[in-house]
Amino acid sequence: MEELLVTNYGSFLGKTSERAVVKENGKVVLETPFRDLRQITINTNGATLSTDLIKECMRHGIAINFLSATGKPYAKLITPEMTGTVLTRREQLRAYDDGRGLTLAKCFVEGKLRNQVNVLKYFAKYRKGADRPAYEEICRIIGRIEEGIRELAEIRGEKIDDVRGQVMSVEGRAGNYYWEGIKILTGDRIVFPGREHRGASDPVNSLLNYGYGMLYQQVESALILAGLDPFGGFLHVDRSGKESLVYDFVEEFRQPVVDRVVVALINKGFLIKLEDGSLTVETRRQFAEKVNERLESQERYQGRRHKLRTIIQIQARRVVTFLRGESKYKSFVGGW
Repeated sequence: MEELLVTNYGSFLGKTSERAVVKENGKVVLETPFRDLRQITINTNGATLSTDLIKECMRHGIAINFLSATGKPYAKLITPEMTGTVLTRREQLRAYDDGRGLTLAKCFVEGKLRNQVNVLKYFAKYRKGADRPAYEEICRIIGRIEEGIRELAEIRGEKIDDVRGQVMSVEGRAGNYYWEGIKILTGDRIVFPGREHRGASDPVNSLLNYGYGMLYQQVESALILAGLDPFGGFLHVDRSGKESLVYDFVEEFRQPVVDRVVVALINKGFLIKLEDGSLTVETRRQFAEKVNERLESQERYQGRRHKLRTIIQIQARRVVTFLRGESKYKSFVGGW
């Protein structure tokens, strides 16, 4: 078990010897050794945690995350020792005003666009014989996104502030095409109004937003473990309380981790239940299990197969070695 997800109201999390324990109504429902955990995610308003559990988690470097009903992260508990990497953070802040920040911003967007293409290719291959017009339309959309990749490569500047508008314009146009493709892939199963972020209450966007919330926690933990400041981004502008680097870095993982799961579930007839505009507890639990299964699945990366969860961590470390002038940075692109 890499991640412990708690969704039931009234759950109690405590420590027994070297094991984390979850109780419901006074009865133990789960026990797992701390050595097998990387993080705990609380997705209910009614859970309580013992200070013994918190102390042991901090000793083992286990982050404790808190998500709202819509999947939005609102708190994280980590040990202060995880944020003590001064040299890395100095280079991270300096990079904003030189070519390193621009290079990373372009790499994050390139990874996003290439993964958009591969997700569309992955699902389109099943339409080639069954629905030729849909297949050809998705191929057209893929071509437009690939045009954006070529346009992105031509953008030049000394720092990200010089060309942020151009980079985000490419990203935005590609995103519009991509969601058109997703609409085609899900259209015979469910009504998808197009991508909406905050306040979305339709089933597809509710799943996407919840899944992205889970992914933000994975990414934030990976960045902190690598010694980076999650608030010091490059593509996304600085704002008090905004984890800009999380929003930057997450771009190359949204499609292979979350979008692929959402489209697959919809095409398999997964029942998305809403209550008062939010996903029900049972829907959240079932969907979270599928996202975690995806994070545990393996992709080819640097000549070997690794879990997606591990790839996220390795990529975060590659950001560090790039900032410190020890290596180049290359976007992660999932297979199809």
